[in-house]
Order: sequence, then structure tokens, then C-alpha cells
Amino acid sequence: MQNSKSSLAALTLGAIGVVYGDIGTSVLYAVKEVFGHGHVPFTPANVYGILSIFFWTLTVIVSIKYVVLVLRADNNGEGGLVAMLALASQAVKEKPQLRARLLLVGIFGTSLFYGDGVITPAISVLSAVEGLEVVSPHFKDWVIPITLVVLLGLFAVQKRGTGGIGRFFGPVTLIWFAVLALLGISHIVRHPEILGALSPHHALLFMWHHPGTTFIILGAVVLCVTGAEALYADLGHFGKKPIRLAWFSIVMPALTLNYFGQGALLLSNPEAVKNPFYLMAPDWAQLPLVVLATMATVIASQALITGAFSVTKQVIQLGYLPRLNIQHTSVRDTGQIYIPAVNWGLFVAIVLAVVLFRTSSSLAAAYGIAVTLDMLITTILTFFVIRYGWKYPLALCIAATGWFFVVDFTFFASNLLKLIDGGWFPLMIGGMVFTLMTTWKSGRSILNEKLKTDAIDLQSFLEAVFVNPPTRVEGTAVFLTAEPGTVPNAMLHNLKHNKVLHDHNLFVTVRNHEVPWIGMDKRAVITPLGHDCWQIVIHYGFKNDPDVPRALEHLRGHGCDLEPMTTSYFLSRDVVVPSIGGGMAAWREKLFAQMHHNASAAADFLNLPNNSVVELGSKIEI
Repeated sequence: MQNSKSSLAALTLGAIGVVYGDIGTSVLYAVKEVFGHGHVPFTPANVYGILSIFFWTLTVIVSIKYVVLVLRADNNGEGGLVAMLALASQAVKEKPQLRARLLLVGIFGTSLFYGDGVITPAISVLSAVEGLEVVSPHFKDWVIPITLVVLLGLFAVQKRGTGGIGRFFGPVTLIWFAVLALLGISHIVRHPEILGALSPHHALLFMWHHPGTTFIILGAVVLCVTGAEALYADLGHFGKKPIRLAWFSIVMPALTLNYFGQGALLLSNPEAVKNPFYLMAPDWAQLPLVVLATMATVIASQALITGAFSVTKQVIQLGYLPRLNIQHTSVRDTGQIYIPAVNWGLFVAIVLAVVLFRTSSSLAAAYGIAVTLDMLITTILTFFVIRYGWKYPLALCIAATGWFFVVDFTFFASNLLKLIDGGWFPLMIGGMVFTLMTTWKSGRSILNEKLKTDAIDLQSFLEAVFVNPPTRVEGTAVFLTAEPGTVPNAMLHNLKHNKVLHDHNLFVTVRNHEVPWIGMDKRAVITPLGHDCWQIVIHYGFKNDPDVPRALEHLRGHGCDLEPMTTSYFLSRDVVVPSIGGGMAAWREKLFAQMHHNASAAADFLNLPNNSVVELGSKIEI
């Protein structure tokens, strides 16, 4: 029992550091953005109304939607938009047209995650460093350079892994939330009446008297729920109970106290609107607060970068991106990975965002469209999961998700007003990623159809070969093939040029599925083909790490035992040649051919031993 409590405490502390780092740093800029642009007349009634809207936005979107409802939609213990997409597509698998549309919507939402992933670290770190301007106006010219140095350091350490520094995330973020609460309390005690804003009637009165203003400021109010998607995305790392416990016991109380403290400060000093968070602190504490805030924003950014690596790996295994160089940074935790292309791609885009927008207020104008659209997509997918997967009555499904759909759509519509001011930036990034994903998926489908058309039936081929068998050589040949039951090009080339066949031949196909995990007991399916030849299909979920030699090791006793020193792996290295009148537009065919060319080696992705791999190339026109 003691161990269970200890484990729960450790997981809860970890969830505070990883899951809530992003939403915990929104206090740096959310209130400032609502009051700082002159949309809201500065009166006590309006301060009460805005604080009430903040509190009930946190309650409805985070507490009720994500913590209570969406966390229930786990995919074998895993969460996140990719897991939800897999869950929804499985629920409607008997409706192919609907399934195809849902996959497209879900992949678009996943693409938007990268747009959000660029804006969030940029606005978080920049808003923290902007606290130096409160300490002294002389620091103003140093804000951008210091921000860029902090970001460079953050991305440079990714290749070393986060295991070493990760243990500090929880304690530092816990200190951050304690400081948020203390800062808030110090001002609330001077104006305790501000706690009256907890009543929803203040929010309703503000919306009733200022409907147009309310719609406009929702684009800034949404800043208080930045990182809400992380609740669901990190479900697999921590579990429901620690995430819920951390939210209701630590995070939400600290955020509420800090927002209400900022409101109390504004009641007594309206001039503090230029940066209410930092001006809550006494002069002597402002510089240490800047340091702590920067640490908190770095941790929040780290969680998002780690999430980007994880999502990319999942999307690759679902077949929407080419193989990329994935490096494991921990021998104990297989979830700790580093993808250089994603790491430096994100860094370049974030630097571009910081240099282009220059202030957290300008970045706030860019923030919101991507995240609210993702929230809307999560709500839509949740409906299909509970309706077709859980078989709940239609009326109950509409009641459960309809309210959240209206709320999410209203926030999204408000954020559309920021499209010209900067909202186009994350949408542009998301659109570029979506184009890459759909081009790769379509290109792979066309390529596979081409290979199927030209394929030779494996069983018939083997029967013909063994009528007059070629010379057999010692050892085992493992031929990787995209389709089971077809002759691999590598085998044809091997017979043509080397005119030999190994004593044992394994024809291996790797299949990726829309479930997070597939256990070793269901990993490989073996079919004997005669003449010491076997057809093997290896199955992986999108969270599994592909490891073909390890999977084949579990087939010992089926007659095809592998000896590492006498086993060779044969792969076909296809060169894609675009052709006029193919299955895609010419520019997309060229893009696919380039992506195919730049994909990392299959041998590395499948964890094949480098000294046992033979690659034989061929050209394929699409």
C-alpha cells in the first residue's frame, strides 16, 4: 500500500512537470492580452466578468471536457490525437467512406500540432524573458537575443536525452505553481471581494452587456487553456489518476489564485496592465521570478518538443511520413527518443517566429487558431468513439459532445479574427505538414499498387525455381517485402546476379496497425512454404519500436532458427521516377520522389544489424 501511494505521488509530481508546464506558464501573458489592447473598458465590473470567464473556461474546457470526459477515451492506455484518431477509425471501420474522412480530419489535426508546437515555445520563453523589461527598461534590447540563446540551448541538449534533467521537471514546476499561488494570495488578501468572480453570473452579465467584445476577446481568453491537449497526449506516460489528482489538487487552484491575484492588482493599480504578472511581485523578487519563469517555460517547451518526437514516430508508423532517423536516448525508457530532422526543423521555425513577431503580444495574435481547431477535432473524434465504439445512444452522444462542440467552435471562430494579424503562421506550418503527410500516404498507395501489378506470386515462383533448383549456400536469407505472397525484387536480383539460394529463406513483411501496442504473443505469424522457406508477417502498433531480428528470435522452434553470424538481410532500395499522367499532380509526384529518396534507411528503422544487410536497387515509375 505504501509503495502504491509512493508511486502515485511520484507520477503526480511527474505529471505536474510534464503535463502542466504549458498551461502553467499561460499566466505570464493571458490576462495582459485580454486587457492590454483596449477592447475591454477598464471597470471593476469588467474585471470581475473577465476573471469569471477565465475561471469557467478552465472549468468547462480543462476540468470537464479533458479531465473528466476525454481522458476516458484511452486507446489501450494511450492518449493524444493520434491515439484518438486510431480509436475513431477503428470504431467506424465498417463505414469506409466515413473512416477515410475521419482519417483526413485527424491527420489535419495532427499537422496543426506542429503549428502549435512552433508558437508555444516561442511565446512562452519570450514572455518569460520580457520580465527583464519590468526589472529595468535597459534590458529591452536584450530580450530577443536572450530568448534565442535559451531556445538554442534547449534544442542543442535534445540529442543527449532528457532523462538526466527530467527528474527536476516536477520539483521545479511544483515550486512554480507554489509561487503562482503565493503571488495571487498576496494580492487577494488586499481585495478578498475579488473571489466573488468565482460566481458564473459575473461572466454571464459581461457576455450579456458586451456580446461583441466577448466574441473578440475569446481569442485572448483561450490563452489560459494552452496545453490542454497535453492532458490527453500524456495519458500513456502517467495514467488518468495522477493527471486528475495533479489538476484538481495543485494546478487549477494555483492558476485560479494567480489569475484572481492579477485581477486584484488591476483593481488597485490599473497601470499594471502592461505586465500584471511580473508587477504582482515586489521589486526585490522580480529578477528571481524572471529566472524561475524562464525555467518553467523551458520545461513547458521541453514537454512539447518531446511530444513532437513521439507524435512523429507514431505518424511514421501509421504510414503518413517517410522513415526518419530516430535515435534512442535511454537504454531503459524506449519512449525517450530524438529525431534530428524534427528537432532542428522546429528550432528554425521557432526562431523565425520570434524574429518575425518580436513580442509575446504579437505572438499571441498568432496563437489560438491551431489549438482551438485541434480542440474542435478532438471533440468531433470523441463523438464517433462514444457513438460507434462504445455504442452509447445517439441522444446521449450529442448531449455529451454537442456542448463542447459549440464552445470549441465559438473559440475557433473568435480566433479567426486573428488570421491576418498572425494566425496564418501556424496554419501555414500545419498546411505544409499536412501536404507532406497526404502526399506521402498517396504516393505510398500508388507505389504499392504499382508493385502489386508487377508482382509475381511467391508460391508459384518457388515451385518453378525448385523444379531445377539453383546452388544452395549455407545460412539464412531474410527478404523484406512490402506485400506477403509476392516475390521480393531483392530475391530476383540475387538469383539473377549471384545464381544462388540460401539453405533457409524467410520472406518477411512488416505490418503497422492503428493500435498503440501489439504484444510479443501476437507479434509474428509464420506460414511454411516448403523447401525450407517461410512467409512471416510481423505486426507492430504505432507505439512499438520495430525490431525485426528480435521478432524473428521469438520464432525459434518453428524450424527457422536464426543464427546471427550466418543470417543476411536482403532489402530492395527502390528509386521512384515521377512520370507524366501518373496518379498525382506532377509537383506532388516530384515531392514524393524526393521524400522517398531522403527517407532514412529501412535497415536502421527496422533495427537490422549493419554488417548483415544487402541492398539491391531498382527503378519504379509512378
